[in-house]
Amino acid sequence: MLDARFVRENPDIVRAAMRARVCEWDIDAFLALDVERRALIAEVEGLQAQRNESSKAIGALMKDGKSDEAHEAKESVRLLNDRIAELEEAMSKVDLRVRELLLTAPNLPDSGVPVGAGEEDNVEVRRWGTPPAFEFEAKAHWDLGPDLGIIDFERGVKLAKSRFVVLGRDGARLNRAIINLMLDTHGAAGYTEWALPALANSDTLTGTGQLPKFEEDLFKTGEGLYLIPTAEVQLTNLHRDEVLEADTLPRLYTAHTPCFREEAGSAGRDTRGMIRVHQFDKVELVKFSRPEESMDALEGMVSDAEKILQLLGLPYRTIILCTGDMGFGAAKTYDIEVWLPSYENYKEISSCSNCWDFQARRASIKYRSPGEFKGSRLVHTLNGSGLAVGRTLAAVLENYQRADGSVEIPEVLRPYMGGQSEIVAPE
Repeated sequence: MLDARFVRENPDIVRAAMRARVCEWDIDAFLALDVERRALIAEVEGLQAQRNESSKAIGALMKDGKSDEAHEAKESVRLLNDRIAELEEAMSKVDLRVRELLLTAPNLPDSGVPVGAGEEDNVEVRRWGTPPAFEFEAKAHWDLGPDLGIIDFERGVKLAKSRFVVLGRDGARLNRAIINLMLDTHGAAGYTEWALPALANSDTLTGTGQLPKFEEDLFKTGEGLYLIPTAEVQLTNLHRDEVLEADTLPRLYTAHTPCFREEAGSAGRDTRGMIRVHQFDKVELVKFSRPEESMDALEGMVSDAEKILQLLGLPYRTIILCTGDMGFGAAKTYDIEVWLPSYENYKEISSCSNCWDFQARRASIKYRSPGEFKGSRLVHTLNGSGLAVGRTLAAVLENYQRADGSVEIPEVLRPYMGGQSEIVAPE
């Protein structure tokens, strides 16, 4: 959530940022409400001053035996109290409208983010590895997996509905091996692992920005809880309404969870295979940082996500998202895209973002450093995929396939699969 004071004092900066983000947030409505709110505050404070003066006078009038005048003063105080109560109720309504409006405003982009309208304006910063050159007709994972008997799309539909997937045999084992590799690697890099609920309440999802704006993308239960779209939601809100000690920062957290997304409005986009499904596994990375250290923390998070792809020997590229393509809560985002032969192109497998204090303000996550400043300040929060497991599995299958239809298991995963070196079709 944006700082209301900053928006009030820098409307031109906010307008320019919203244009860069290709967003039509109504700053004029906010400014009008803000004027109304401050007028109400001024009137309340003026009436409170009058009430205090009248209350002081009552005692003096009673002492001087002027009971009639004291009675009139009491009536005046009563009327002032009634008016103050009316104004405070009106102010509460305005405060609620201001908050509701601020909750729909996206974050402001960092000055280093390229300005652009969409993904065509994203900027590539590096590539790693060389896409394989097959001497045979390579298969897409949505054909390769069923042929190997390890991915079953039809049973996913039977058990749930379209865009749910069943993994069997070596597919399930490979999925688990990838998860364990990620968790072990991130743990060795200093991330604390958490096991988290797959359901979250509305306060939790509001804290990280999924609510209220993106409710249609969430699966909701009859009890008002939501299936989490990412572990970022839970990891970040672990410290909602808390004040952390500065010497405990940065905090590095990781978790593997199932993730659930309605993917509203995405019909026709990557709906074949395992690229865009309703349920998928993901290992998430979250950091809590001091503001002055958060950009360095972002670079480190991107490196941590890239390391998994390097260990797996999967070619990838890293890009900076432009202002018009960034997520709602991000101030700066790097996307990591893995090479998928089926697309003859790179596809997103990780998105790492610095949200500055945007989420921390919504969730009230602060830190204190008594020797440095008084009170407390908002932390910066960062999140990233480390990585999306289903897309990683698809990339392994496609990049490591052989002419005979079998798939070589990357060496780094073999210890997690009992030394198994390949996946072959069942006889």
